[in-house]
Amino acid sequence: MEEPERYREFAPPEALKPWVRVIWTYAAPRPSRTVQRIAPDGCPELVIDVGAPYEELHDDGVFRLQPSRLFAGQMTRPLAIRPVGSVELVAVRFEPDGARDWLGAPLVSATDRRLDVTDRLADLSVPAGDPEGQAAAVADWLETQRRQGGWRVEPDVRAEIAAIRAERPTPTRSPAEQRALQRRFLDRAGVSSRALRSVLRFRGVFDHALVGDTAGWLEAGLAAGYFDQPQMARDFRRFLGCTATEWAREQVELARALATESYKTTDGAIF
Repeated sequence: MEEPERYREFAPPEALKPWVRVIWTYAAPRPSRTVQRIAPDGCPELVIDVGAPYEELHDDGVFRLQPSRLFAGQMTRPLAIRPVGSVELVAVRFEPDGARDWLGAPLVSATDRRLDVTDRLADLSVPAGDPEGQAAAVADWLETQRRQGGWRVEPDVRAEIAAIRAERPTPTRSPAEQRALQRRFLDRAGVSSRALRSVLRFRGVFDHALVGDTAGWLEAGLAAGYFDQPQMARDFRRFLGCTATEWAREQVELARALATESYKTTDGAIF
C-alpha cells in the first residue's frame, strides 16, 4: 500500500536549541501539480530534498527547479512553488537570528533568496523513508557545524526578538543605540525588527484559525493582534498574494502543513 502524505516535527538537541527552533520532515509520494503559496514565517531554513525538488516561480513568471539542498533566508513576500515528482524532504527551521553563524555572512544577504548550498552539505547523508533517521542525521551534522564554527547568540538581538514574540514594546534607547541595534539586527536576523514583528503577527493568524473555516478568519486575526479585517486583509495580500478565503480554498499539501501544523510548540522526539 502506498504511503500517505506525512509531516513530522522533532525538537533539536539541547546544545542546538539556542539556534534551531525545530527539525521537520515532509513526504508526499504522489503530490498534485498545484501551485502552493508559502508565507513568510520569520525563520530562515535549511532544506534538503531527498526526493524531487520543487519548482519555484520567479519574478519573470517562469518556474525553475530549486536546488536539491538550499538555504532559504528570511522572506518578506510570498513564495510560490509546485512539485514535479515524489516529494520527500527534511528541513531545519532556525531561530530568527539563529542561522547567521552557519551561513557565515550577514543574514540580510540571503533575504528573499534561496541559496544553493549543495557543496556545503556534501558530507551530509540523509536516509530515505525514515523521518527519525533523517532528523537525527541532520541534528548530528549541525552539532558538528556548531562546534567547529563557534556559533554565538548576540544578547541584544535575542532580547529584541523575545520582546517581539511576547508583543512587548521595545526599551527606550538613544538614537545612536537604536541605529547600532538596527544594524546588528539586520546582520543577525536578515530583516528589521519592525518587519519581523509584522511577519510574526501574520504567522499568529494560523495558530488561531481552523483552515477551511472561512468565517473564522476575522476572529483569528483579532486574536493574533490585528485591529480589524482590512488590516489583516492587507497583510494577506502582502505576505501570501491572495485573500484568506482564497488561501483556505486553494492550498494543499506542504503549504497547508506548514501553516497549520508548524511554528507551534513541538511534541516531537528530542535527540
